[in-house]
Amino acid sequence: MKLIIAVVQPEKLTDVKQALTEASVGKMTVSSVIGCGSQGGYTETYRGAETEVNLLDKVRFEIAVNDDFVKPAVDAIVKGARSGNIGDGKIFVVPLEECIRVRTGEAGSDAIG
Repeated sequence: MKLIIAVVQPEKLTDVKQALTEASVGKMTVSSVIGCGSQGGYTETYRGAETEVNLLDKVRFEIAVNDDFVKPAVDAIVKGARSGNIGDGKIFVVPLEECIRVRTGEAGSDAIG
């Protein structure tokens, strides 16, 4: 079992969700987050004061998958999120020690579904 964490541009949310659905990955948690990376940020002027904005809006996906679905899920995220520009995002794949479905008490890969 693995936990896939992907941070992508907010405007790519629909594209990534659609690509994941096409890859038969439909269970996910999505959050609005802010962050910075290679993209840097931008400078804006507000009431005459110049401000550097380096924390930008992003969307974070968290997807628990069985080992068979890691590659299809990662490929789908890349397909949906890639624009070819700096700031497209990052994907992290980490081992998932345990998963428990609260409703039934199922554990392990059965709980992921």
